[in-house]
Amino acid sequence: MEYRQLTQDERYVMAYMLRQGNSLRRIALALDRSASTISRERQRNMTRHDGAYRAERAHQYAIARRRRTRKKSQYSEREWREVARQLQRKWSPAQIAGRRRHLGRPSMSKETIYRHIRRERRAGGQLWRHLRIVSKFGRKRRGSPATRGRLIGKRHISERPKCVEQRRQQGHWEGDTVMGADLRHCVLTLVERATGYLVIKKLSARNKEQAAAAMARSIIGLRGRFKTITLDNGTEFHDYEHVEKHFKVKFYFATPYHSWERGTNENTNGLIRQYLPKGMCFKNLTQNDCDHIAAELNDRPRERLGFRTPREAFSRY
Repeated sequence: MEYRQLTQDERYVMAYMLRQGNSLRRIALALDRSASTISRERQRNMTRHDGAYRAERAHQYAIARRRRTRKKSQYSEREWREVARQLQRKWSPAQIAGRRRHLGRPSMSKETIYRHIRRERRAGGQLWRHLRIVSKFGRKRRGSPATRGRLIGKRHISERPKCVEQRRQQGHWEGDTVMGADLRHCVLTLVERATGYLVIKKLSARNKEQAAAAMARSIIGLRGRFKTITLDNGTEFHDYEHVEKHFKVKFYFATPYHSWERGTNENTNGLIRQYLPKGMCFKNLTQNDCDHIAAELNDRPRERLGFRTPREAFSRY
C-alpha cells in the first residue's frame, strides 16, 4: 500500500478512537489505512511532554516537518532554460506542455509554466513579454464564466430526499462559513433543520482541510446525529468526501449564489452576526467563544418551535 500522510480530519478520527481505547488495527480498518501507517503517525506526532496523541497538535507537527523538508523544484535549471527558449520562440505554455507530453518527457502543466513566468517577472525577468497577450497577463478576468464551487461528482440539492424539506425528521443539517475581517480566520456553522440546533467551530484558515476536520469533530461530538449536510459551494468544502466516507453522512450542495436554498443556515448566520458583527477580526476568537455563542442561540426560544428552545427540541430525540 502506498504511504500517504493522514489528513487533518483523519487525525481527529484517530485521536477520538484512541481515547475510546480502540486498537491501532481497528483504527487502521476504520480509516482504510495500514496499521503501520497509524503506528508511525502516533509515534511521530504524539505530544512531546506527555506522549498523548492530540489531533490538532499532531497536524501542526506534520505541517512543520513537511515545510522543513520541502524539496526544490522538481525541474532542473536546464529544463527551465529550454522552456525559456520556447517562450522566446512565441510558444504558448499550453504548447510547451503538450510538446513535452508528445515527446514522452516528464510532465509539466501549463499552470506550472505560468507560475514560473510570474515568479520570474517578480524577480525582474522578461519572459512574460513573449506571451501572445502581454497586456492581459496576470490581470483578473472579469466577466468570465463562474467557476465557484465547481467540483465533479457533487450531489445537487435537488437530489436531497423530500423528507428533508418537511423538517419532520432530525439529522438533516445545513452548513456554511462566516468570515472575519481578515478573510482568513472564520467559523464553520452547522444548523439542524428541524430544530435549529447550532454548532459553531472556529477555523484558523478557510480551507478544505480545516473545514473537513471541523465537520468530523462535530459529527463525533454529537454521536453521529447527522444523516445529511447541505453546504454552500465554497471551495473550503471540497474535502467533503473524506467525511462522507468515514461517517456515512450524505452531502448535498446548493446552487451557486442561491443562498435561499439554505434558508435555515442563512437566517442563523444572521443571528450569529449579533455576536460577531461584520468588520470584526476573528483572529483572537476561541472555540470557547464559539461554544458560548452557540449555547446562547440554542437556548433562545423560537416561535416556530412553539417557543421551545432549539436545545429542548433537539434533546427530545
